[in-house]
Amino acid sequence: MKHHAFVSFALATFAGNSSAATLQPLTHQPPEPVGLPFLLTDGTVMFQGGTTATNWWKLTPDSSGSYLNGTWTQPASFPLLWRYAPFAYASAVLADGRVLIEGGEYNPPDGPFPLTNKGAIYDPVADRWTQVAPPPGWGFIGDAASIVMPNGKFLLGDKLSARIVQLDPATMTWTDLASTGKSGFNTEEGWTLLPDGTFLTIDVEFAPNTERYLYADAPGAGQWMSLGPTPETLARNYGLGPVTYPGGTYFPPGETGQCMLRPDRTVFCTGAAGEDAVELSHTAIFDIDTATWTAGPDFPQGEDTEDTSAALLPNGHVLISGETGTLYEFDGTELNAMATGGGLLITLPNGQALVSGLAVDIYTPDAQPVADPLWAPAISQWPSTIAPGGSYPISGTQFNGLSQAQALGDELQAPTNYPLVRIVNNTSGHVVYARTHDHSTMGVATGDQVVSTTFDVPIGIELGASDLSVVANGIASASVPVNVSGTSERGHSHHARPATSAQ
Repeated sequence: MKHHAFVSFALATFAGNSSAATLQPLTHQPPEPVGLPFLLTDGTVMFQGGTTATNWWKLTPDSSGSYLNGTWTQPASFPLLWRYAPFAYASAVLADGRVLIEGGEYNPPDGPFPLTNKGAIYDPVADRWTQVAPPPGWGFIGDAASIVMPNGKFLLGDKLSARIVQLDPATMTWTDLASTGKSGFNTEEGWTLLPDGTFLTIDVEFAPNTERYLYADAPGAGQWMSLGPTPETLARNYGLGPVTYPGGTYFPPGETGQCMLRPDRTVFCTGAAGEDAVELSHTAIFDIDTATWTAGPDFPQGEDTEDTSAALLPNGHVLISGETGTLYEFDGTELNAMATGGGLLITLPNGQALVSGLAVDIYTPDAQPVADPLWAPAISQWPSTIAPGGSYPISGTQFNGLSQAQALGDELQAPTNYPLVRIVNNTSGHVVYARTHDHSTMGVATGDQVVSTTFDVPIGIELGASDLSVVANGIASASVPVNVSGTSERGHSHHARPATSAQ
């Protein structure tokens, strides 16, 4: 629960910056203000309308792959009969390419602070939303913690208790998991996926405690364990009074910031603070290999990062939007103010970041440092010939990147840890993305594990010799040659040359 609602839609957006990084407004702005961006697996970006929350909008990059010069279309909206226009919900792009929305702290058709238990799932191929039944016995979801596990199942935390439930996207059925060992309830906590398939959270109710969930895919399985305290508390109780919702009374425990797994196997977490220019918003760094916390740099006085957005840039820096509208980069040691104009963030497949605030902007990081080539996906098997409309498997390593790469905390989750397939025509230079789906894993930092996905070649793709690459979190593999032909050699594949650089 935000102590002032909808701040992410109300951050100033300007082009000024104090470094070589740039912040530019889109050439074509959306038809209305928009909210959280979701990177779809065909390279487009989908947003909920910020004025009419039943509306959805889609940004498509131009033929050169530029989002700055992209164009807008309107996909299917939520049907008005559903009375579903949520804000501050749980969400994810699933391994099959669909978009899942669950709950909402606010849903105006249901009145103030309803903690709605409604949900919906979007099929981008059919361009259709379908209602999702809530977990059995859950009368309320609200702004809940959620995460997609490596096996592709979606976990949802009950805002009002310690309960955890998982959704199997293949059957759309819910299963109760265990919450043994949990300190306090899940409210206002965000979940950060780690390379071993566990996830980390900052305990808001009992700060400065932190916890890790040991997931097991079985009814009643799973448990929490403590990871000890952070050096400085990252949660702040703003002293808000009890809030009435349709099922009773909610006692807000406070707020925290977001956590981001970085390529060096550390997790950078930000904290909440007052906005009276006296308190400091602290940060902390968790080392996965030693299971220890150390203090990170503080934000400037008067800055706050509760319920703000963060994204991982290809160079390993964490981009953070402060409540004041300032964009910061954490480079592993220092926290640097980079530009004015914050909002909701995701990393784009071309290595830029998208900023959804009062306007939609593109953030281009400094040219240096560059991504380490060892962080890039690597293709090992791929089809040598592909046809418009064809569907093909592709496999290799690190297709899901090294991090979820997006975080806001306890709500509005839009991680991008899944592969995109980019095809560039050798003659025209035109760029298209082939929709990926049915990824073999949704894990992060999978190392030498061979993983795979399936990609669908767009009907309108240009024929001829082309280069194909797999992109994860803005980092591209070395490209491999493909021939786009009117006929397909399905099932034929080559062993790829090793990737030598991130392109």
